[in-house]
Amino acid sequence: MAAVLAPSFSLLPLKGDFGAEVRGLDIAQPPDAATGAALREAFGRHRLLVFRGQRLPPAVHIAFSRIFGDLEIHVLDEYHKAEYPEIFELSNIGPDGRPNAVHPDRGTLFWHTDASWQEVPALATLLYAEAVPRAGGHTLFADMIGAYEALGAAERERFATLEVVHDLEVSRRKAGYPGMTEAQRAQRPPVVQPLVRLHEATGRRALYLGSHGQSIVGMDEVAGRGLIERVMAHCVEPRFIVDHTWQPGDLVMWDNGASMHRATEYDTAVEPRVVRRTVVRGKPVRRG
Repeated sequence: MAAVLAPSFSLLPLKGDFGAEVRGLDIAQPPDAATGAALREAFGRHRLLVFRGQRLPPAVHIAFSRIFGDLEIHVLDEYHKAEYPEIFELSNIGPDGRPNAVHPDRGTLFWHTDASWQEVPALATLLYAEAVPRAGGHTLFADMIGAYEALGAAERERFATLEVVHDLEVSRRKAGYPGMTEAQRAQRPPVVQPLVRLHEATGRRALYLGSHGQSIVGMDEVAGRGLIERVMAHCVEPRFIVDHTWQPGDLVMWDNGASMHRATEYDTAVEPRVVRRTVVRGKPVRRG
């Protein structure tokens, strides 16, 4: 597929209008206003951007992220990178400088949407790879606009009024982690989000789910979980998936209001994986 030209860079679409690789741009150099505007437009349109071969020290990573908005500081402060609270770091490197068998965050192995458990969820996540496994450790992305638009008319009508409870505490426990501290829990209690949300950049509708979505308001637990599982299975059909195989120096950013993602398994006892992310603050969710 031919690359699409844009100011200062080109775009190579990945899967229809979902995802694009940005080529010809060194993002370590502060982009001018026109390039910044073109990147924001490309992100709104494609919802997933890939930048290969970048050199991004933490301060530069933060500066580039701010082109897209104000940054959040994650409630789980144990993951913050020293001196850079805006950065959330995941690493399986032990104190001896070698990989160990402890996965840095097993919760990433489940399909999820970053910060859907906040009343005002995140807009974008920007993940940068410092070290990656030789096998495994990919990130899969699901197109939630495409998944919504593939629904039948009756399902669209039914889903339009449904609401889902999202809870970080429950999803953390399901991944095998201890609960949040009382202070963290007080900051991030469960929230209710619509199952169908409006994607403001395109005016299209998207399904809004993930591992943080625990139950459906007004439905009994069994029926609600069953419906969530059926919708999740639909969203992760191969026709909606982009599979990103990481290389050191990759930066990938995605729209949390129009996608889900998950990491794939790798040998944590042998293979290093060190990634760090920033998160751009979003706006209140608008029902689709």
